[in-house]
Amino acid sequence: MSTDRSRRDFVKSAAILGAAAVVPSAAGATPPPHDRSAPPSSAPLTPHPGALYDVARDEAYWTQVAAKYRITPRTTNLEAGFFGMMAQPVLEAYHRHIDRVNSESSYFARREYPAMFRTARERVATFVGAKPTELAFSRNATEALQALIGQYNRVQPGDTIMYADLDYNAMQWAMNALAARCQAKVVTLNIPEPASHDNILALYTTALAANPRTKLLLLTHCNNKTGLLLPVGEITALAKARGVDVIVDAAHSFGQVPLTMADMGADFVGLNLHKWVGAPVGAGALYIREGCLSAIDRAHADESAPLDRIESRIHTGTTHFATVMAIPEAIDFQLSIGMPQKAARLRYLRDRWVHAVRDVKGVNILTPEDATLTGAITGFRMHQRGTGEANRALSATLHDEFGLFTFQRTGLAKGDCVRVTPTLYNTPADADKLAAALRTIAARG
Repeated sequence: MSTDRSRRDFVKSAAILGAAAVVPSAAGATPPPHDRSAPPSSAPLTPHPGALYDVARDEAYWTQVAAKYRITPRTTNLEAGFFGMMAQPVLEAYHRHIDRVNSESSYFARREYPAMFRTARERVATFVGAKPTELAFSRNATEALQALIGQYNRVQPGDTIMYADLDYNAMQWAMNALAARCQAKVVTLNIPEPASHDNILALYTTALAANPRTKLLLLTHCNNKTGLLLPVGEITALAKARGVDVIVDAAHSFGQVPLTMADMGADFVGLNLHKWVGAPVGAGALYIREGCLSAIDRAHADESAPLDRIESRIHTGTTHFATVMAIPEAIDFQLSIGMPQKAARLRYLRDRWVHAVRDVKGVNILTPEDATLTGAITGFRMHQRGTGEANRALSATLHDEFGLFTFQRTGLAKGDCVRVTPTLYNTPADADKLAAALRTIAARG
């Protein structure tokens, strides 16, 4: 692919989905990796001003970003999708907050923490394009989504609820429990392999038409198995036109790709702040669009918050003060890089290894090239082997033989896969190391 064509493709893709666009694999020698044993840098960052195609490839800049992380030398971590490492500025702030909370105790918690809590919520609201009154903190997306699904009150006996094979297992179980409690029917969909914008929309269009009593649809914007980005806004519009409510699992969305609540169009969303936003573990949020509270019952008959406030829909008890206090610093760090710039870099690292192996016999890439459907995460199988045993063994081989940490994912209709998730401290050398390992493994048959 010529450089001119590569740039044209990137610009076209960037216009579709901000920076989550196709960045062709780099030609030439692999840039040297930064010194991962060096102490984290304290130099401030600012968003790179260049064109996104060039930003993604500027190794001098991304070396500065990677220097904000203290990285273990034990492995090359390509499993950043589990939770996101705090950058050093966030980690230092978190430690300061822990020290303050521990020394000032309830005097601080009663008198000064409430204002900090409100500030953190306002910052998250701005980051995701919501009103502060539409958000309540949770400990993770799972807790938020369990509240939304478990307390949804519009399903009647004989109605239908719907979800897909790529939805998170815990959310599928919550939907099953809702159906059992309400005597409703469950319809499950299998997302096509290979997926495309058109066949995804056709699947949901057909399923909704065939099940006119569907009341609730679960959608996962970026699933934790293959990383496929569903066209959630379009599917939500299809559903709403038929009177179907939509709950969106956005656990992997915010902080990975440029996105707002308006883009998704859904009234109910659960999201994480400790994956791609880089807050301390234990930070998530529940979103209910203004005017839609009545569809979600009060949590556990909890009367500590008025019925017309979102806080009455989830009650986690005493929260981890320092975790909430560190959320603004986590958002500040993301903004110091810039979401379009970050998304471009993540996509470049993804494409670096995928493009090197996509034509290798035996390597089955499950995530499409469409810039609107793919971010950082990609799943693959080897020689179409979809058993759990084969994919656990594959992940183990990558770790034990090649020093690459990935993870096996299950629940796909066509079988298990291995997930690869690069992040900001990864380098093109890491992507090339993975590609070389996959070529070696594929040749073994």
